Amino acid sequence: MAKSVQKKRLSPAEKARIAELFHRFESLSDDPRTELDYDSPYTLVVAVALSAQATDVSVNKATARLFKVADTPQKMLELGEEGLIPYIASIGLYRTKARNVIAAARIIMEKHHGEVPLNREDLMALPGVGRKTASVVLNELRVEPAIAVDTHVFRVAHRLKLSAGKTPDQVEADLMAIVPEAQLTRAHHWLILHGRYVCTARRPKCEECPVGDLCPSRRLFLAP
Repeated sequence: MAKSVQKKRLSPAEKARIAELFHRFESLSDDPRTELDYDSPYTLVVAVALSAQATDVSVNKATARLFKVADTPQKMLELGEEGLIPYIASIGLYRTKARNVIAAARIIMEKHHGEVPLNREDLMALPGVGRKTASVVLNELRVEPAIAVDTHVFRVAHRLKLSAGKTPDQVEADLMAIVPEAQLTRAHHWLILHGRYVCTARRPKCEECPVGDLCPSRRLFLAP
């Protein structure tokens, strides 16, 4: 069961700014989802685990072939580590990821009767599944509101002055405390997609940003 989120006390002006910010994200996409391809909780776990330090595009190319032959823990075990490697060799850290995917499949079969455990504690006990991966899975499946902080979310949160946290965990805690309750399950995707396509690292597209007038950092990037 998800823990209740302790909301942060905000000034009326800041509360209104944040509400408007997420309202605009919602108006652009009311049901955002991961760009990773999956068709079950198990394939989602595998895809997210493979995506660490890799692009969603590269993972989708690999899993398009992989999931045709191994889309369940049992089939993944039958494929084995050496059988899995050729499918994911184009992805960074593929040997470590192959070892973790097979080890996780074994635990799912032996301890969870072949079903992915949809609670944070058991998910994080799986090899290759850390806090961020568990958050992505639980949030994507609408089991538990969570905001997984990757480089995009970290950057956007700071530029929009939603957090001054120095670590992903601190930024996550700040975001969970200020995002409007009704939008918590979707905030992760809005922020990551905004960072991926608009508020990019080197050259943010401030001129076309849908929340530019609400961004305290905009003046730093616009040409004088």
